[in-house]
Amino acid sequence: MSKVRGTLIGFTAILMWSLLALMTAASGNMPPFQLSAITFAIGSLPGIILLAARPERMSLLRQPAKVWLTGVFGLFGYHFLYFTALRNAPAVEAGLIAYLWPLFIVVGSALLPGERLRWYHVAGALAGLAGTVAIVSRNGVAFDDRYALGYGAAFLCAFTWSGYSLLTRRLDRVSTDVVTGFCLATSLLSLLCHLGLETTVWPMGAIEWLAIVGLGLLPVGAAFYAWDYGVKNGDIQIIGAASYAAPLLSTLILVASGFAEPDWRIALACLLITGGALLAARDMVRGRAATESAPAE
Repeated sequence: MSKVRGTLIGFTAILMWSLLALMTAASGNMPPFQLSAITFAIGSLPGIILLAARPERMSLLRQPAKVWLTGVFGLFGYHFLYFTALRNAPAVEAGLIAYLWPLFIVVGSALLPGERLRWYHVAGALAGLAGTVAIVSRNGVAFDDRYALGYGAAFLCAFTWSGYSLLTRRLDRVSTDVVTGFCLATSLLSLLCHLGLETTVWPMGAIEWLAIVGLGLLPVGAAFYAWDYGVKNGDIQIIGAASYAAPLLSTLILVASGFAEPDWRIALACLLITGGALLAARDMVRGRAATESAPAE
C-alpha cells in the first residue's frame, strides 16, 4: 500500500506541473532566471516553516556532498539547460527534445536495484511520448542545424532530470526535507545568472504577482517535494510514464482558460497518454484487482 501511496503522491507533482504554462503565461514578462530565483525562494518557504516549527529536523539537512551535488545539479542544472535550450532553439522543438526525460526514467529504471523493466513499461512511455508529440507539434515541427546548440542543451536537460530522478531513487534514505536546501541553492544560483545575463523586469500588477506566488507554491515548490517522495517510495516506472500527462493537462487548462484553441490532436494525445499510463501501470492495476478479489480470511 505504501508503494501505491508514493506513486499517487508522485503523480500530484505531475498535476502541479500541468499548471506551469498557465501560471507562467499569467506572470508577465519577467526573464526566466529572475523568475526562477523568486519562485524557488518561495518554494523553499514551506520547508523553512516546517524546520522552524520542528528544529530537531534540522539535523536531516546534514547530508554527504553527493546528496547536495545531486539535488542542486538536478534542480538548477535542469532549469539552466532548459532556459539555454529555449534561448538557442525554437520552443516547440526544444520542448519536444527536453520531454524525453520520462522515457529516459522508464528505460533507466532497469539499472535500479529491485526493478525489472518490462515491455509494457517502455510501450507505455513511448505512447506518452507520441501523445506529447501530437499535442506540442500542432503547428508543425522543423529541426534545423542552425539550432544545434539549443537542441543539445534540450537533450542534456532531459538527461539531467531523468538522471536526477533515478539517483534520487537510490538516495531513498535521505529525507525529503533536504529539498528545501535544493530549492534555496537553485534560487541563489538563478539569481547569480539573472544578474549576469538578464535585465530585471518586475510584475505589472496584482495578477502577475499572484501568478508568481502560485508558481513558487505549486509547480516550482510543492511539486518538487512530492516528486522527491514519489520517486523514492512509489513505482518509478509508472510515475515516469504518467509524466507525459503534464503537457496534456497543461494544454487542456490553457484551452479552458482561453489561452489556446481546442484541436483534434488534443483528443489523440489524451488517448495515447492515458492508454500509455494505464499500460505502464499494468502490474499495479492487476495487483490491486487481485487483492480486492481475494477471499477474506
